[in-house]
This record gives sequence, C-alpha cells and structure tokens, in this order.
Amino acid sequence: MKTLKALGMAAFATLAAAQVGGAHAEQTLNIGFTGPLSGGAALYGENTLSGLRMAVEDVNEAGGIKVGDERYRVNLISLDDKYSPSQAATNAKRLVKESKTAAVFVPHTGGVFALQDFNVADDFLLMAYTSVPSVTQQGNPMTVRIPPEFTGYVDAFSDYALKHYGNKLGIAGATHEYAKIWTDMMTKAWEQKGGEIVASNPMDYNKSTDFYTGVSRVIASNPDVMFVGGASEPTGLVMQQARQMGFQGGFIVMDQAKLDEIALVTGGLDLLEDSIGVVPLSEYDSEIAKVFVDRYQKAHGKVPGSEAAYNYLAFHAMAKAMELAGSTEPQQVRAKMAEAIEQMDPKFNLYSIQGITEDGGFITPTTMAVVENGKIVRKQIGE
Repeated sequence: MKTLKALGMAAFATLAAAQVGGAHAEQTLNIGFTGPLSGGAALYGENTLSGLRMAVEDVNEAGGIKVGDERYRVNLISLDDKYSPSQAATNAKRLVKESKTAAVFVPHTGGVFALQDFNVADDFLLMAYTSVPSVTQQGNPMTVRIPPEFTGYVDAFSDYALKHYGNKLGIAGATHEYAKIWTDMMTKAWEQKGGEIVASNPMDYNKSTDFYTGVSRVIASNPDVMFVGGASEPTGLVMQQARQMGFQGGFIVMDQAKLDEIALVTGGLDLLEDSIGVVPLSEYDSEIAKVFVDRYQKAHGKVPGSEAAYNYLAFHAMAKAMELAGSTEPQQVRAKMAEAIEQMDPKFNLYSIQGITEDGGFITPTTMAVVENGKIVRKQIGE
C-alpha cells in the first residue's frame, strides 16, 4: 500500500505520456536544488547544478526512472539561496510543500545544517554536497553526504606544506560556515603538528572582490604558507592579489576551490606555484573520467570541477536506489543507497565511490595535487 506522501506525489505528478494498451503512464518526479546562483559563489552553484542537469538528461533520455510498475520523468527545480542558510531552508520548505520534491540537493554546509532541522519531519532526502564530518556524524537518517570528509585533506595538506614550505601559516580563508569549520580544523592540525599561526584574517568571499586590505594584513606577518579557500572564483582573486603584493610562499587551498578553476581567474598556473589542493577531475586518468570531461567540455565550453562530477554521480546513485527500492519514499531510497552504488553503471561512478557509511557518507579516496613548474601534479599522501 502506498504511503500518503507517495499518493500525494502521484496525484501531483503530470502525465507525460498517455497510457497505451496495458502500459502504465509516465509520471513526473520533482527533485529540488537550493544553492547560490547569484553573488560571489554563483559560479560554484551553477557548477553544481550543471552536473545535476546532465544526470537528469541522462535519465530522461533513457526513459526515466523505473519505480515498480511506473516510470518517472525527472523534473529538476532549482532555487537561488544566495549562500544563505535561512534562504536555503525557506527554499526547501517551498520545494517540498509546493512541488512535492522527494529529495533536495544542497551545495553548502550552512544550508545543509539548516535543512537537517526539518528534513526528517518533512520527509525528504537531503543530498548534501559538503565534506564537513559533522553533517553525517549527528545521525540524521535521511542525509547523504556526497564528497569525502575533509579531515584527510587537512592532515595531508598540512603535512606537505610543513615539510616543503615552512611552519608559519597565515589564514586568509572565507567566512561562511564551511570555511569556518575548515579554518578551525586547519588551525588545530597546524599547531598540533608543530607549526605556528602568525595571522588569522578570514574574509567574506561572497560579497567582496577587493581583498587587498585583508590579504595585506596576513602578508604583513611574513607567513611561509597562506591558507585560502571558498568558491574558486573569489579564491583565485585572493591568491592573485597576494602574489601582486609580493607573497612568494605556498598556498593551502580548501577543497571547495579547484586549482584548474582558480587558474582561469589568475590567467594560468604561474601564480599558483606551490599551491596544494584536491586533484581536479581533469587530472584523473580513468577512461570514465575522460569521457565525462570531454562531454562536459562540449556542452559547457570548460573543464568540469568536482561540483559537477560529484553531483552527477550522486544523482545517478539516487536514481538507482529508487529503482532498487521500487519506491520514491526517502527512507526506502536511503536504505538502498549502498546497493545502488554497487549496481549502478560504472560509467556514472566518476570518483570510484566504494560505498556509503552507516551514517550516510560516500566513501571516497583522499587525493592531493600540487602546482609544480606550472603544472598540476598529483601526489601520493605522505610525500
């Protein structure tokens, strides 16, 4: 027997194809997105959304999602929250109430935390694009954390910088919730490993484009390394302005920003020498990654970042979980997520996700890259 939510969703769904013979009519399944589509993080939000759109196109072109005896054509509904947690919560409420969305994708930590206050009660699956460990550690049963925890990045990046660049760290990261958590963990790790924090001046990457005042305060402390990071575009401006003011040390780049995207802002990799960050998808040598990169480039005129790729992967995993569950009910879909990762077509598993933890986090290997001699070089953890 269908639950009240399933009945409500079926009643709300739009018939996309008439019933022929004994075949069931195709219905519409609404999936929601709330993220920054304007302001300083707009590019970040659009990158996330582009991956979801590609995955939805895949599914619809293949005939939709087969759920039991029915087929659902997917309708992706996106709303701008300007990186505001409170607006993200408002958007999610609207998506669930007005559009009966079975799941909502959110690409920022503050928004994820805001939605976790009510996603269980309001009965929707929260697809969280954030690597903050506490998102899953607090035990929300209907949250899926898409990227890997950033704890591994903090340790690996710190170890490399301390070994190769020096022990004085200047902090010039962003001020949104995700960056605050990263900054706190970076500060503790750096000091525990014997390093010294010589300056801490976080800045609002979402509202400013002129970071000279904040950056100059950090550089005045003569750091060997600067910690930076928010969305790729403003991060690139921070790094560019630091170089223009004479900073010659290394950079630790928070995983939200991507080295190849930053290079588009700085005019190439020359200004990014001795920068440590995550490995861009464009540097992966798997055939699956290469095919996706080529397809994305043809569609969007640029190389995809992990925002697009991870959300592309996550949507396909969710769609497979719906098929296996024979239901769009969030609890049943969440219960089938591990099995879905194993059974979905390998061409969708761009990062070789190995499974999902009991508390809802995708299991992904930690990666690290360093800019050396004007090139992005993949490094083994511990080098």
